[in-house]
Amino acid sequence: METPKIHESEYRFCLILWEQEPIRSPELVRLCTQRLGWKETTVYTVMKRLEERGVLKVENKTVTSLFSKDQIQSAELDEFVNKTFEGSLPAFIAAFGRRQALSEKEIAEIRRIIEG
Repeated sequence: METPKIHESEYRFCLILWEQEPIRSPELVRLCTQRLGWKETTVYTVMKRLEERGVLKVENKTVTSLFSKDQIQSAELDEFVNKTFEGSLPAFIAAFGRRQALSEKEIAEIRRIIEG
C-alpha cells in the first residue's frame, strides 16, 4: 500500500495521535483543542478526511493510525528529494551538509546508518 501524503496541519494532528494511540476520539479532540487550538468540528473534519484517505482507522470511537510516523516521514523525504534534488540522495546530503554544521557525533551516526 502506498503511503498517503498528509498536509502540515494533518501531520501536527498525527503527531498527537502517534504519541497517544490507541486513543478514544473524545480524548483526541480534547488534546487537539488544547495543543493545536482547534475547534471540535475541525478535529472531527481532519479525522474524517484522514480516515477516508486510509491514514487512520476509527472503530468504536477508538482512533489508531494505519501508517507509522517513520513511514510518513520517509514518504515525505522521498518526495522532497525527488522533487528538489532530482532523486539524488548524495545531492541532498551535500546541500544539507553545506547549510548546517554537523558535529562529529552526527557525522559518526550518519556513517553508521550508511554502512548499515
